[in-house]
Amino acid sequence: MTIKQIYTGCIAHAAYYLESNGEAAIFDPLREVQPYIDRATADKANIKYVFETHFHADFVSGHLDLAKKTGATIVYGPTAKPGFAAHVATDGEVFNIGKATVKVIHTPGHTMESTTYLVIDENGRQHGIITGDTLFIGDVGRPDLAQHVIADLTDDKLAGYLFDSLRNKIMPLSDDLIVYPNHGAGSACGKNMSKETTDTLGNQKRTNYALDPTLTKEEFKKAVLSGLVPPPGYFPKNVLMNIQGYESLDAVMARGKRALRPNDFEVVATEERPLVLDTRSAGVFAKGFIPNSVNIGLDSNFAMWVGEMIPDIKQTILLVAEPGKEEESIIRLSRVGYDNTIGYLDGGFDAWKAAGKEVDTVQRITAEEFAQRYAAAPLVFDVRKKSEFDSEHVQGAINVPLNMISQHLAEFPKDKPFILHCAGGYRSMIAASILKQRGWENFVDVESGFAGIKQTGVPRTEYVCPTTLL
Repeated sequence: MTIKQIYTGCIAHAAYYLESNGEAAIFDPLREVQPYIDRATADKANIKYVFETHFHADFVSGHLDLAKKTGATIVYGPTAKPGFAAHVATDGEVFNIGKATVKVIHTPGHTMESTTYLVIDENGRQHGIITGDTLFIGDVGRPDLAQHVIADLTDDKLAGYLFDSLRNKIMPLSDDLIVYPNHGAGSACGKNMSKETTDTLGNQKRTNYALDPTLTKEEFKKAVLSGLVPPPGYFPKNVLMNIQGYESLDAVMARGKRALRPNDFEVVATEERPLVLDTRSAGVFAKGFIPNSVNIGLDSNFAMWVGEMIPDIKQTILLVAEPGKEEESIIRLSRVGYDNTIGYLDGGFDAWKAAGKEVDTVQRITAEEFAQRYAAAPLVFDVRKKSEFDSEHVQGAINVPLNMISQHLAEFPKDKPFILHCAGGYRSMIAASILKQRGWENFVDVESGFAGIKQTGVPRTEYVCPTTLL
């Protein structure tokens, strides 16, 4: 038996490939399924099952395309009600993949259909558990997402189910089992995930706060629910796509891979009013871009920020990308359900500039230049998360988290200059592009962000943990 984790860092996602004796199964596949098919082909194996741990919120799964292309059966855990052909398993049901076995363990809590799959090898030895969003390394799945789709499923109710699932279904299992979660650090599906992507169950019992056996159910609920920030707005929309079905990625790619020369690109942008999305890096974008375009660079958490900053999942999109990165941009958009790319700028921004078209820029300054300007008491906007800002920030800075910028545009003046920064320059350029699109011109961006500013000695406010006087 072979089991492999296929980790995609940009969305902190783990799929799993299980192969035994010429048969294979894929767990929680991404939207682009060809790599799984290629891996099975190389092993001379047929993909027999596509196992889904739950209806995902943070990405659109590839279960439908994979089943269609391979003839595999899609499997969900108990209570799932998919809008397409699938096998809804019973608790304890067993599936054979070659000489290996997969046993269904229904573990509601993150969602009601959430299921853990126990993997048993050819010798009958329990090898590991594929836990989906029930159990992460260092954390558990947040129980507040399902209520955004089904109002009756309150976070308190789901947290109670999760407590029961962990105590009665997961913690009694053997300590030497390997835990294979669906996500790692950086995912919005939890709050305290480790950078490690696998561990033994025994170590998790010792170190994971949610598996502390001394916690009562009420204490567990409080621990799990405290500190949760609102989920990204695209989460419920991805859930519905995963439940109801979606357009094949092949059709999405065919529509998006329309190369448009600058004149044609300009006509489509003018007549069809799509969002012009520039996926180049922040530094490159700042030096020149198409007016009114929005920058979300591929070089960071692209899909997450697309979901945060583009409210309409059906928004039509025209792409400006580094030449050769167009297909990657379309795929990464589709991973979170943005399927309406209608073309890209052939030849990239250089072709636009060579055609004599209008361009815009964002002025960036170094951290040292920021320090010089700071002496004159400028207006400073910090677009990092509130938790980052609360931990440490430039004295006098105003915190407007990037994902809230559209709701707080009135706070940005147009009659006096100001400075933008984030942690390292990625998020502040997204903010800069949005402000430019809305008519602001009176600002500069710190290219190295707070990481650079800290090195200059500019006065900062740090969080100090309160002490208790005895």
